[in-house]
Amino acid sequence: MEINDNTFLRQFETKAGRKLAIIEYSVQERKIFLTKIIVPEIKNKDVFVDEFISSVLEIIRDRNISVVPTVPTITKYIRRNRRFKSLLPVGIRI
Repeated sequence: MEINDNTFLRQFETKAGRKLAIIEYSVQERKIFLTKIIVPEIKNKDVFVDEFISSVLEIIRDRNISVVPTVPTITKYIRRNRRFKSLLPVGIRI
């Protein structure tokens, strides 16, 4: 999956069929707050969403910054995939 970090709009983008799927974010003090996820209606949407979130979290891990999920979908994904819990800042538990 090819992910584009559109820093001007503060969102990660990828193609979902012919439309754009996005995860909006805000960066503050070495933390990235994931604030919104928008995915168009497509076949196997749940599988696509999981892959999209995983890819974005890998990008964040590579940048060596903490992540604060404010979207229930992303929070649930991190809860199910313990390997990303290390990205949470100290004191944040989900």
